[in-house]
Amino acid sequence: MRVTKGAQIVAGTALLALAVAACGGGASDNGGTAAGGGSDTTPVRMELGEPQELLVPSNTTESEGSEVLAAIFEPLVTYDENKNAVEAAAESITSDDQKVWTIKLKPGYTWQNGEPVVAQNYVDAWNYAANQENAQSAGYFFQRIDGWADLNPGEGKQVTAKGMKGLQAVDDTTLKVTLAAPFSQFKVMLGYTAFYPLPKAAFGPDGKVTQAFGEQPIGQGLFKVDKPYKKGTDQSIDLTVYDKYPGKKPSNWTKLQFKLYTDSDVAFNDLMADNLDIHDSLGPAAIAQAKSSLGERYQDQPDAGVGYIGVPLKYNPELNKTDVRKAISMAIDRKTIAETVFSGTRSPADDFINPAIAGYRQGACKACTYDPAAAKKLYEEAGGPKKLEIGYNADGPHKEWIEAVANNLRANLGIDASAKPFEKFASILDELDAKKYTGLFRMGWAIDYPSAENYLAPIFSTGAIANGSNYGGYSNKKFDDLIAQGDQAASVEEGLKFYQQADDILNEELPYIPVYFYRNNSGYSTKVKNVHINLLNQVEWADVEKA
Repeated sequence: MRVTKGAQIVAGTALLALAVAACGGGASDNGGTAAGGGSDTTPVRMELGEPQELLVPSNTTESEGSEVLAAIFEPLVTYDENKNAVEAAAESITSDDQKVWTIKLKPGYTWQNGEPVVAQNYVDAWNYAANQENAQSAGYFFQRIDGWADLNPGEGKQVTAKGMKGLQAVDDTTLKVTLAAPFSQFKVMLGYTAFYPLPKAAFGPDGKVTQAFGEQPIGQGLFKVDKPYKKGTDQSIDLTVYDKYPGKKPSNWTKLQFKLYTDSDVAFNDLMADNLDIHDSLGPAAIAQAKSSLGERYQDQPDAGVGYIGVPLKYNPELNKTDVRKAISMAIDRKTIAETVFSGTRSPADDFINPAIAGYRQGACKACTYDPAAAKKLYEEAGGPKKLEIGYNADGPHKEWIEAVANNLRANLGIDASAKPFEKFASILDELDAKKYTGLFRMGWAIDYPSAENYLAPIFSTGAIANGSNYGGYSNKKFDDLIAQGDQAASVEEGLKFYQQADDILNEELPYIPVYFYRNNSGYSTKVKNVHINLLNQVEWADVEKA
């Protein structure tokens, strides 16, 4: 969700409707005004922000595009209520040494153009994702496969290998994966978007994934895309249940529509008027009304996400001193933000690992304790900058809490602190990708898979600067070494000890500043029922029914 990012970046709420309406036509032009209930040909409609990129799995590391792709593709594994990986498109995933893995594909899956799904589809997709010449944002996630380095010789150097030597299609239903080193979490991570396969039709004569595929991807999952999605102009992404999908399908509807918004309030008003069926990221202003107006149709449930203030360590030397970041952290009144700004639907963060995932330790972040007097003293002694700016995406519900943080910094540090809105989530991601923005920035992380490692390596490892979600450019060899030791541990439990030691470094150095732990606050219309949002913040579509 990179924070996502890889891991996914959490956009919060976002909507393209207003901006696109100015270009001609409203959301209703694509069936948006049709009631969610009624016949099975009227769509179930869900709020979404504009995806940052076209719909290519290995180049989608944020929450909005991932939500769409999760409806189109079936992952190798999903996760049960205990956060264990369970086979989905895979029949089995086994390893005797956590280095050589055998993945047997489950029979019955076909591409939505009629072709059978074969192991070579995974080999082709993963090699494409890993190759530096294709500049895929999730390429970093394949670095554990033996031969990744051959596809990533470095900037300015030509790739000469055809693929990763650790990747082999043994036959049509068997995929053999050899890692460069044992990795106890490998099966767990296979539910992530980047590990979806690609059909032959995805690739053009030059071996690249085509723009046509990115606009209308062909998956092997529950839904197929009705028509090409024109990013920047289309107001919706329209899908239909794929009739040959072998898994569970919705019982009384077949059409799904993602409605794109740029204003959270517009989406909430649409939800209240039954012109939208599912809104999975209600903002602070909407939550209080949603509780009273939606009744049982308002949902407040645990979420594994973390909200941060990001720090551009590599691009703003004024923020390089650890004591400056500690002082900023100590000046933030997390309890008031969680209880007042978010109406009690967040909890103050005190670790880089969310309490929903094994590895969290209460109070691990000592500098997350609110202490304005100590913060001001430390900030002045460290020579912190007199002026700070915090960027945030205005298409999500972040204005209120970012302004609250800026108020804290002004009042408690005696500096000029301000909040800077970016129109779209995609806009600030582009600025961060290009390393152009040097202010503090709002960031959120929704997990890609339920492991403590997923809060650490994709966001803060040195390798994630060029190929992951390390927007701040943080680099610490000891941290990287501990992650590697955790990866190569003999068991998940043994690995957790090293991940926690790496977490200790983050809590001491604060490359980002944790502010709150998410809860998922969502609502749905009178037209649908049985709406469940899973650990990855994605709707379980097969369970949804029209009311």
